[in-house]
Amino acid sequence: MEGHAPRPAPGSPAALGYRHPAEWERHAATWLAWPHNRRDWPGKFAPVQWVYAEIVRRLAPGDRVRILVQDARHEALAASQLRRAGARLERVEFFQIETDRGWCRDMGPIFVVREQPAPRAAIADLHFNAWAKYANWRKDARVAGELARRLGMPRLDVRTADGRPFVLEGGAIDVNGAGVVLTTEECLLDPTTQVRNPGLTRDEVERALGDALAVRQVVWLGRGIAGDDTHGHVDDLCRFVNPTTIVLCQEPDGADANHRPLAENRERLEGLRLAGGGKAEVIALPMPEPLWFDGLRLPASYANFYIGNEVVLVPTFNDPRDREALGILGECFPTRTVVGIHAVDLVWGLGTLHCLTHEEPAV
Repeated sequence: MEGHAPRPAPGSPAALGYRHPAEWERHAATWLAWPHNRRDWPGKFAPVQWVYAEIVRRLAPGDRVRILVQDARHEALAASQLRRAGARLERVEFFQIETDRGWCRDMGPIFVVREQPAPRAAIADLHFNAWAKYANWRKDARVAGELARRLGMPRLDVRTADGRPFVLEGGAIDVNGAGVVLTTEECLLDPTTQVRNPGLTRDEVERALGDALAVRQVVWLGRGIAGDDTHGHVDDLCRFVNPTTIVLCQEPDGADANHRPLAENRERLEGLRLAGGGKAEVIALPMPEPLWFDGLRLPASYANFYIGNEVVLVPTFNDPRDREALGILGECFPTRTVVGIHAVDLVWGLGTLHCLTHEEPAV
């Protein structure tokens, strides 16, 4: 894609001068959706709400936190729990917008920004369809448009070259803010399983990513981790931590289902040169020991961290490797406080911190 990227489609974010900032760039806010669908955490719904409260408590000193709630009663419940947890409610805003499930990274809006002709943020609408797997997604799919209306931001409808809505979740991508995006073939190119955009070729997906995110290089990894309900989201295995440095999970146990896919992904990144000519530095991030509940392998991963303005929140799993992962990420983010958030209950919903959050960049 780099060097011969096609001209952006008229009306697309890239054509209008917008780009997708990196997560470590300054935020105007962090978005969450307060939990309400008990089927996401059967048997663990009550403790999960207190994990949310801890996330907000840790974020609020540095980030304004904007929370989607179902209605006034749901808002009062969330506010009560946040107050009891010691979160700074003056840093919290509630938006009464109904959702189906509330995984904000995927159904929430992808914010894009431009500096010229005047600084402005907009919402790129990427047409959520519940990971091409679940039937309950229509309320979630309306969130981007409703927030564009309430925030007074342009809503940019992202389409494929043949005019179809382009489907993309935020967890399927990770950007460095300088023209490069990470994603996986398993998620965006598999022709038979959880197919988001049927019939699109690799070149057509790359073009749609360029239109939506203003990227000029797509770095394709292979498969995601075991237990991943999304079929290959990159935010469970590989993340940028600065424009030229990537953390990639590794599993040394050759008998573990994650060993070979993660090793193959590392092979793909060896010698990678990024858009602009710099060579990527790849840092190994451990995987926790396999985590199971009710006979199901869960997608526990330290790569599902979230970068706030002042903190980096990292999922932890009562695992000896928690400390190692926190240390590595602490070195990657020397100007932020790296904080572990207990995620054993949270991951029963098949996602953790990055899956729940979405940054709104400052303009």
